[in-house]
Amino acid sequence: MPGFLYKRVLLKLSGEALMNSQGYGIDPKVMQSIAEQIAELRDDGIEIAIVMGGGNIFRGVMESRKGMDRTTADYIGMLATIMNSLALQDALEKHGAFTRVQTAIEMREIAEPYIRRRAVRHLEKGRVVIFAAGTGNPYFSTDTAASLRALEINAEAILKATKVDGVYDADPKLNPDAKKFSELRYIDVLNKGLKVMDATSISLCMDNDLPIIVFNLAQKGNIKRVLMGEKIGTIVREKAQ
Repeated sequence: MPGFLYKRVLLKLSGEALMNSQGYGIDPKVMQSIAEQIAELRDDGIEIAIVMGGGNIFRGVMESRKGMDRTTADYIGMLATIMNSLALQDALEKHGAFTRVQTAIEMREIAEPYIRRRAVRHLEKGRVVIFAAGTGNPYFSTDTAASLRALEINAEAILKATKVDGVYDADPKLNPDAKKFSELRYIDVLNKGLKVMDATSISLCMDNDLPIIVFNLAQKGNIKRVLMGEKIGTIVREKAQ
């Protein structure tokens, strides 16, 4: 695969990215655009696994702050990620990409249970694997699930798709003078409290030297640009290169 930096990657998709500007649920145009880009990369020979968020439907942390039991809220959030995963599976298969959804919470009627060796074999066969229900445990975010699954399947990088074009020292929507970082070390992300991924997921990546690339999903073609090594977004790794 000439031109690609990585052969196997994990793409972290937030639920918020799926709803676009409509405020809730899934925007079909956004879903189709994401599916088209992923299917194209799969055709190019890239092995892609995906971890889905569920914030477009339900956010466990926010509901627990309003008084809901945290464990219950987190489990509801996991179910939201499964709904998003099935929707993405449908969109991908309409673009000719063979997929498998694996869930950390068993529901065999609609998806496979998560089994690491089976997931790796699916990737080797050219299937897109979608990991749903986070880690299956409350108090762990889908960011942590992304880091964990990426390490388990021996992914070469995590692609963190967001609604902004990288990591800033402040919210660029609120502060026009916010500075964008082109590259960061893991420890700097932790020390500065930057909103890349949560501390547990960053620590996992730091301990295992797994790079994270944060980029804007809204611009079509950006997933491929990241894999081709274009300098877009922000890369988080141990040492500058």
